[in-house]
Amino acid sequence: MKKLVLVFLFVFTCCLGVAKERESKVFLVLFDEAELELLQTDLESIAEQLSPFFPTKTYEGNSEPVLLLEIPTTAFNECLLGEYWVSLSDGRRFQLQQLAFRVFDLSENKALYQRYVSKYEADLEQKKKALKSARSVSIP
Repeated sequence: MKKLVLVFLFVFTCCLGVAKERESKVFLVLFDEAELELLQTDLESIAEQLSPFFPTKTYEGNSEPVLLLEIPTTAFNECLLGEYWVSLSDGRRFQLQQLAFRVFDLSENKALYQRYVSKYEADLEQKKKALKSARSVSIP
């Protein structure tokens, strides 16, 4: 009976050790707006091609277009990401590193990533509040 309990405890602790969720990596890919226009493509079409493989988020606005990619394995780096092929609307194919201005590995500094995301969300919330207050003031 003791052996059975010990085997059960051993298997249980091994399963707990293996069942831990692996950490993912987050990459920030910056693009040059003028270069995307020159190639007659946009950030959304690039994100659509990568979204079947990785969860993506795009940000465009007053600054450069940005693509955030979450990759489920930690054995991935900027070089491997840059080697992904992206097809343009006219049939030409480029590697992501040829289209992107810069690729950053944000998982190296998660605190910085959290600050960027929270600042973006705070700015978005502030713009929404300003828009609401402007609407309420203009409606008599």
